[in-house]
This record gives sequence, C-alpha cells and structure tokens, in this order.
Amino acid sequence: MFGYPQNQGANAYAKVGIETGVISASPHKLIVMLFDGAIVAIANATQHLSNGDIAAKGHAISKAIAIIENGLRASLDKKIGGEIAQNLDALYEYMSSRLIHANMNNEIESLKEVQNLLRDLKSAWEAISPDNKSNSAAVPPPVPAQDPLAPRRSNFFEA
Repeated sequence: MFGYPQNQGANAYAKVGIETGVISASPHKLIVMLFDGAIVAIANATQHLSNGDIAAKGHAISKAIAIIENGLRASLDKKIGGEIAQNLDALYEYMSSRLIHANMNNEIESLKEVQNLLRDLKSAWEAISPDNKSNSAAVPPPVPAQDPLAPRRSNFFEA
C-alpha cells in the first residue's frame, strides 16, 4: 500500500523478539537457539529445493552452514571440553560438508540427515540444561505455611 512489503512489520517484530531473546538468554539457551536456527534454515532449504527455488535454497543452506561454523563450532572450547569437544568439532565439520554436498547436488536426503543430527544434539543439550527441573535432586518444593482462610492483603493490580 505504501511501498512496503506486506510482511515487513511482522518481520521487524520477529527480529526484535529474537534480539530480545538473545540479550536475555543464558549461554546454554543461546546454544539451543543456534540449534533452532540451523534446523529452521535447513527446513527452509528443503522447502525451497522442493519448490525449485535454487537461489533461495542456496541462501538457506549458507545460513545453516554459517550457524554451524560461526556459532556452534566456534563456541567449542577444545581445551576444557576435551574429547567431547573434539568429537563435536568433527561432527560439525561433517555436517557442514554434508550441507555443501546437498547444495551442490540438490539432495534432500543430505539436508534431512544434517537436520536429524542437529535435532538429536539439541535434544541432548536441552536434557542437560541447568534450568531443567529433572536434573536437580528429587526434593519437592517447600509448601508455604499459609492458612487458606486467612484474610489476604489487598492488591490494586490483582484482577
């Protein structure tokens, strides 16, 4: 209507939401967000390939590779992480090479392979989250000593 694409407002809103999420996220949550970004980029690449939009497919695969290389792989600390970090580094390198192969050969199977690997890693990463309640000892939360019949303090903001 005014020379702007119809979804520009929605895209700007989504970008602000992502930026806010990144600013407030813990380091653990940031890794989960990287996994999500790579998974979505690969899903987009698969859809673009199915639609025959080769340029958009290449762009989406490049985005996934950038997330893997510049986010996930770059965040590894091989000195502290030891063998696990070394193995993840090799796995991320493998994923990037499979994505390059998928891009060059328009191969959906390679895209799905990497997407499944990322999902598995994300699931494992979420399972060890410091925020995960199942990781803490099985101690029930304390029950507040409150009389349900006692008068409550009034609150102007309560509905």
